[in-house]
Amino acid sequence: MASFQLELVSPEKLLLSRAVEMAVIPAAEGEMGVLAGHAPMIVALRGGVISVREGGQVTEQLFVAGGFAEVAPDRVTILAEEATPLANLSKSEAQLRLKEAEEAMAAAANETLEKREAAMARMLSARAMMDAATAP
Repeated sequence: MASFQLELVSPEKLLLSRAVEMAVIPAAEGEMGVLAGHAPMIVALRGGVISVREGGQVTEQLFVAGGFAEVAPDRVTILAEEATPLANLSKSEAQLRLKEAEEAMAAAANETLEKREAAMARMLSARAMMDAATAP
């Protein structure tokens, strides 16, 4: 199967840079599978899991808290606000984030639309993190 270069960058460091067969990314509009030769586009990411496939199987999964992906026929560059390997996600950290996000959402009830949308995005990302977390 043909491959493409996948790069995942967070504010802290380059997390991934290698040739892969397929990546499934959490686009704002829904899960998006990317293969070599994909049409060029830029998509917003929501909180969710990126799955990397090599050799016909999932080889790596990372949680992203949002960001953007630039897709080209031979390369995908993901700029993530935050990225963490699934094995390193903690349920207790996710619960704390969800509680804080829900409080921020309630506090934003009478704010501008932009602030309410930002609070909603934070809460949805925290819920996705809670769903993806595997460690205690």
